[in-house]
Amino acid sequence: MAVATFHQGVRTFHSHERFDGFGSLKGFGNASVKLAKVIGRDTSSARSRHSHSSGSKLSVVRASSSNTSVADPVLLTSDNNISDSLKKSNETALILIRHGESLWNEKNLFTGCVDVPLTKKGVEEAIEAGKRISNIPVDMIYTSALIRAQMTAMLAMTQHRRKKVPIIMHNETEQAKIWSQIYSEETMKQSIPVITAWQLNERMYGELQGLNKQETADRFGKEKVHEWRRSYDIPPPNGESLEMCAHRAVAYFKEHIEPQLLSGKHVMIAAHGNSLRSIIMYLDKLTSQEVISLELSTGIPMLYIFKEGKFIRRGSPVGPSEAGVYAYTRTLAAYRQKLDEMRH
Repeated sequence: MAVATFHQGVRTFHSHERFDGFGSLKGFGNASVKLAKVIGRDTSSARSRHSHSSGSKLSVVRASSSNTSVADPVLLTSDNNISDSLKKSNETALILIRHGESLWNEKNLFTGCVDVPLTKKGVEEAIEAGKRISNIPVDMIYTSALIRAQMTAMLAMTQHRRKKVPIIMHNETEQAKIWSQIYSEETMKQSIPVITAWQLNERMYGELQGLNKQETADRFGKEKVHEWRRSYDIPPPNGESLEMCAHRAVAYFKEHIEPQLLSGKHVMIAAHGNSLRSIIMYLDKLTSQEVISLELSTGIPMLYIFKEGKFIRRGSPVGPSEAGVYAYTRTLAAYRQKLDEMRH
């Protein structure tokens, strides 16, 4: 049997190969390239397909009260059957997690695109987030290029009951690609590719980065700083507005992540307050006024279900021992039940 490399499989997600629900490679020519192009070209139709339950446009993200109907799960007997059952339901999971507290959050400094790690509290928040999603399937992970988001994703996955290993893909040079190859098919099946993208980075705060927030307010005035932080289209000096951040983050989501959901992958995104607010604005069809009042807590995962071309917010799973009130669909409940059976 020819040995496929884990790296090569991930490197060509949008060209030659894809991962099935549990990491094995499947060849399908240039289908994903065509799919990505269609999604990128027809964004208006993709947007029009999205459906949202009443009351979804909230200033604070809360669990949806939608009682979405889903197909009854197929009786599960193996790992592959878990994945097959989820695919047959045409239902995929999208998990959004804002990174845990960073060292500059702790110091009340504007961080933006400065690459700062998590505090001890941030590490604990990431682990708690992992416990909340430990029963939800994850096939692919996307993070920003910043270490606090990557730490959050990696720490969260240490809590997942499938015990797959998240592996950051290095495509920056040909040597990096070659040196990071994996030559075991079995190891590939027990791994999850992690794709890093600068487009998912936090909003770039320009000349505010590294400044103390209180001192900045004292210097420029509370109203001006509030305008920079909370307006939709007014950037801080030499920085990005939320509108500019949304332009890059949502474009990346449409071009790279949405096609993976359409192909049956379960995706987790670990990113930042403003890049995730931008994506939620797209998913929930929020207006520019609604998104500026949207608050996301650090380390609290949000679950969406992508089904029949629609994104439905399901809320936040409570923890490993019980499901959130609206978070679990029947198919996800069946997946969780199978994990219980595998443990015994």
